Amino acid sequence: MQRLYDFLRRHPTGVDSFWAVLLLGFSGLWVLTQGGGTQQIIGALFAVGLCLVIALRRKAPVKMLLLTAAIGAGQLICGIPTMPADAAMFVIAYTVASAPTVPRWASSCALAGALLGPALSAVRFNDAFGGRTIGQSVFVTVLLTVPFVLAWVLGDSMRTRRAYWAQLEERAARLEKEREAQSRIAVAAERARIARELHDVVAHNVSVMVVQADGAAYVLDAAPEQTRQALETISGTGRQALAEMRRLLGVLRSGEQPESGEYVPQPGVEQLSDLMEQVRGAGLHVDFQVEGEPRELPSSVELTAYRIVQEALTNTRKHGGPDVGATVRLAYKEDDLDLLVEDNGRGAQRELYEEGGADGLGHGLIGMRERVGMVGGTLAAGPRPGGGFRVSAVLPLKPVR
Repeated sequence: MQRLYDFLRRHPTGVDSFWAVLLLGFSGLWVLTQGGGTQQIIGALFAVGLCLVIALRRKAPVKMLLLTAAIGAGQLICGIPTMPADAAMFVIAYTVASAPTVPRWASSCALAGALLGPALSAVRFNDAFGGRTIGQSVFVTVLLTVPFVLAWVLGDSMRTRRAYWAQLEERAARLEKEREAQSRIAVAAERARIARELHDVVAHNVSVMVVQADGAAYVLDAAPEQTRQALETISGTGRQALAEMRRLLGVLRSGEQPESGEYVPQPGVEQLSDLMEQVRGAGLHVDFQVEGEPRELPSSVELTAYRIVQEALTNTRKHGGPDVGATVRLAYKEDDLDLLVEDNGRGAQRELYEEGGADGLGHGLIGMRERVGMVGGTLAAGPRPGGGFRVSAVLPLKPVR
């Protein structure tokens, strides 16, 4: 039964054609009862036209409405009385009112025809029924009008319902697309966050290890004690990098809880002193200053501050040249945390801080801007007057609205 129903839904014109043929059969019987003459021929032509309206009502509803109006007018003019094929007038009124693609003027014309058609028919064929009183004529007119109007009202209700369901489907599709877009944005943001963390962890620690390894190789024979200290620094930095990498990768493993002590906590402002000692051990002279009264900060601000200082000092070692020194100033204000990292080296290349870098260069500054933007702060990075490079950031301590 379901297959038959699906087949009928896929072939609506075939279904309409079946009903048209059935109606044509009844109309043919009616034509035979009319005897001979011109009216019989005209009645047969009108019956065929109305059956055609039934067959093509879904393919060309407006044209079939006009054809029905023409046949109805022809019946009034030629004096063809009501026949079985006139049922097509009910059907086309419903079809035009219910089809969402039919213009509203056509639906209005169908309603006008439903209201006027029965009245004109009652007036035209009043003598055919031996004459009626005014009351009888009004009653018959109302009796004929109500089915036509009900057909139109039912069709208009179906049109409204279909439009409502179409609107709901469109809204559901739009919400689904928005959810997909939000999911893609969330995935992209998470990938960017992971990329920033990986860059900061790898770039800083590997940079320290490379500097220490180069120094150890240089004094390997002349100063064994310095070589031993450099190797210890390399070992400690490598372990720290591994611990941070494990912490970062642990975030990506859903459903897994890290064992106690396996992952280090996210670094913050309190770990800046350890960072300064590590950088100084790598051969970079750093002056660290803290202004204002230290206090507890949001975790996002703490991590952002630490990563900015870490990346800025890494860039100083990479681009500052020999004998470079740096100054790190951390200022606690009432509503924000100010960071200033500047050095007296030769600075970075122009494309690294203005164009975002090429071939993998300059991603550290891009990561800084992304981090600061996520907490609603501002970042300025560029050459310092008189030489060197400066990174300045202002991180708000109140939630961004």
